[in-house]
Amino acid sequence: MGKNMQFETEIVGKIGSMALVDKAGGDIDYNRFARISRQLKPGMVWVSSGATEIGRLDYLRRAGHELTGDIDRIKTDYAAQGQAILMQQYRQFIDQAFSVRQVLVEHNHFNNSLVRAHLKELLLRCREQNAVPVVNYNDAASCEENRKMEIQALRRARAGVVELVDNDETASQIACLLKTRYLIILTSADGIYADPANPATLIREIGGRNADEVVANIDRAKAGCKGASRAGAAGAAAKLEFAKAPVKEGTTVFIAGADCAFADIISGAAKSTKIGIG
Repeated sequence: MGKNMQFETEIVGKIGSMALVDKAGGDIDYNRFARISRQLKPGMVWVSSGATEIGRLDYLRRAGHELTGDIDRIKTDYAAQGQAILMQQYRQFIDQAFSVRQVLVEHNHFNNSLVRAHLKELLLRCREQNAVPVVNYNDAASCEENRKMEIQALRRARAGVVELVDNDETASQIACLLKTRYLIILTSADGIYADPANPATLIREIGGRNADEVVANIDRAKAGCKGASRAGAAGAAAKLEFAKAPVKEGTTVFIAGADCAFADIISGAAKSTKIGIG
């Protein structure tokens, strides 16, 4: 991609579930919600996990116990309860001059060209209409067994199927859809480490002269990635894998700590792992 590439969106950002939770207090991290929300403005697209975990905490606080039984049904019920709370937090802290719009997506929205175009137009209209879109995977309406069968059927028919196994992939796909300049992935760590047990091994940049070189260097960095922040999360290796598609489109990807300001991440003032051509 050349220097004169035209970007349709400046920033697509994403935050993971555990970065929105105060683990010690067993509650929402309201300060972090406030810090992030005050940075959001029209022209940005924000992908936010957190509904399932926040719903679990809310149910536990109200009922005095967690749900038991089928794990997929429990996830569905927690997600349905938490999604309203998640959006309530963003609406409370995002500048009141801006509209806030909830956008729930599923894998089929990215595997159908007509629906992809509809989603793209929706997200681009938000900028024109002074609105901030907050995107999340539609866990409450997603049946894991059906999803797997649908993905398998699509893969038998063609290559390049989008699965949306994690909101990291959701953010990656939206970054590609909108031809974004920067994709910012906020986590509970400062970025990607050569040795996850040693904070001094933070990888500050994964680059290359072209997309192929960057992808090869991403694969080298993936070799040291282990673990995830919670059960069901894809972890650092997946973040790197999902960075490949937007990098090929010319996007610069940052993986950084959840308390960092967007401007500091982009300028290099904050610790992060920067991934891109050049």
